[in-house]
Amino acid sequence: MAIVKMKHLRLVAMREDREELLHLLQRMGCVEIDEPRVDETDPLVAELTRPDGEGLAAAEERHSAGEQALTILNRYAPKKGGLLQGRPTLTEAELFEAQSCAQARQTVESINETQRDIAILQAQRTKLLGQQEVLAPWLPLDLPLDTQSTRDVVIQLGTLPASVDLQALEGELRTVSELAQLTLSSSSREYHYLLLMCHVSAEDAVMELLKDRGWSRANLRDWTGTAAENQAVIDQHLGEIAEKLKESETYLTQQGPSRESVCQDIDRAAVDVERESARGRLLETRQTFLMEGWVLAESWEKLQVELERYPCAFQAEDPEKEEYAEVPVKLKNNWLTRPMNMITEMYSLPAYGSLDPNPLMAPFFILFYGIMMADMGYGLLMMIASLVVIKRTKPKGPSTRHLFPLLGLCGASTFLVGMMTGSFFGDMIPQIAMMCDPNTSLTSLPHLFTPLDDALAILMGSLVLGVVQILTGMTVSFVRQIRDGQTMDALCNEGAWFGVFLSIGVGAALGYAKYGVIAALVILALTQGHGKTGIMGKLLGIGGSLYNNITGYFSDILSYSRLMALMLAGSVIAMVFNTLGAITGNVFFFILISMVGNVLNFALNLLGCFVHDMRLQCLEYFGRFYQDGGKPFKPVEMNTTYVDIKPQI
Repeated sequence: MAIVKMKHLRLVAMREDREELLHLLQRMGCVEIDEPRVDETDPLVAELTRPDGEGLAAAEERHSAGEQALTILNRYAPKKGGLLQGRPTLTEAELFEAQSCAQARQTVESINETQRDIAILQAQRTKLLGQQEVLAPWLPLDLPLDTQSTRDVVIQLGTLPASVDLQALEGELRTVSELAQLTLSSSSREYHYLLLMCHVSAEDAVMELLKDRGWSRANLRDWTGTAAENQAVIDQHLGEIAEKLKESETYLTQQGPSRESVCQDIDRAAVDVERESARGRLLETRQTFLMEGWVLAESWEKLQVELERYPCAFQAEDPEKEEYAEVPVKLKNNWLTRPMNMITEMYSLPAYGSLDPNPLMAPFFILFYGIMMADMGYGLLMMIASLVVIKRTKPKGPSTRHLFPLLGLCGASTFLVGMMTGSFFGDMIPQIAMMCDPNTSLTSLPHLFTPLDDALAILMGSLVLGVVQILTGMTVSFVRQIRDGQTMDALCNEGAWFGVFLSIGVGAALGYAKYGVIAALVILALTQGHGKTGIMGKLLGIGGSLYNNITGYFSDILSYSRLMALMLAGSVIAMVFNTLGAITGNVFFFILISMVGNVLNFALNLLGCFVHDMRLQCLEYFGRFYQDGGKPFKPVEMNTTYVDIKPQI
């Protein structure tokens, strides 16, 4: 239960062994490869080069292609079966077997190529449907669309706004010229589609009249034959496209069994991407390469044995204190405190060389969550969900691998506190008992206290727990400062306030509260000016410390009242829905209403309790002792999503 110690690794090896060494490091998963620290002014450094990035680009392309193929399969051949399904476990040799790799890549390419064909066919279909819309108004017209005007006759296809009165327009047209005729093809809400034929001698007058009415010539110059003939050709093409689309979509719907192969190809590509990314951080010459990074101290001996099999030079040194800011952080915890990694990673990892907060936080976080949730039924649901998900899926994501164990631990705490309050989905069981037998003696489950009847006692208990956690944080800070040689800082900060609390507490207990307060003021006067220069500086230091710490301690302790508030809110909401259900007088409707209300209450509190619990830890608690700023340890390893790889080393 600590921050794992790291060693700074430098390695120079033969270039011909580079790929094999990278595979070794990836298989062991204990080395983070960094950019080598070199002197840019050294003329020898100018001779060092970076490996080419072709391998990384190819791996990323394969990974992208695999993800695209999986997305296509999810659309056309959705995965069947339950949501909670585990991942297959393979050895590295099985995952990277040459024949399965080749078949998977061929499958991925075939799926993606089929999807590209579908996209092309859909684009062609869209274009043809657009052409159909263009032709539709001219279908009744038995005239080739490419008919041209002659020397004596002007022929045009065009449109007029639908608001134009065609009968009146024909009368006006006859007054202009008897040698002009408009033939209606069709009408829509917006336009009349018309054929104009007139003698060239009347063209100017006719066109002037029509343009005044909104005449617009139709752009159909690229068409040959009648609209109906073109429509028939388009229908034929659409039929052919529909057949091809059906064949392609049928092929994709039949590729469901290929999902596992595609997923494995994605994982293979992801492994290659990670290794190639690490390769890009090396420096090399024609014969050798240079690698720097960080190795887990606990894995160094094992790695050293493996490296000695190669003609290479290497060294691993403990980091100096001034290097701590660059050292990556990995936390090592047991089953109880490991789920707390989720909290520390969301907040910020501790700085290298500082304290691991998980063991100090776990008891408080789990207990506080149980106090706020405080219901046996909710606790059972949380524990069951945690066990089922962990057993069935073995979560391995950066958050989910800690989320469900944490859910189970908080569920156990919720169940235990629920036993103390006698709450099982609120007062569901007593309500059912009273509905079945109004004279029943089961008006409540056995309990030590209840949120409604003992709210003040719960509030006082919450504040006491807050004092305990704050004092714990102060103690940790005090010990850390003493360990780091900051004795006076420890004595004048946390030590002084310990003295203040002790003086006031002992004085009040013995009936000498006045003398206890005087002793506390003397302690503060002697210590709170530490580090300040001059009389005014010390006086300001004392005054500022009094104001900041008194208000700070008061507000921090008061924040723990939320433990009581959320317990009370959750209990009242559950009881309200149970009461609403009991009003019906029917057990079936009671259970229905109660379950709806309890599901909503459970969902609300599941998140609400987590947020408020995190606030207590990250603000009121961590602020006392936590040194953040650590960067996560990211070794080159075999990170897979869809399969688990059996370790070989």
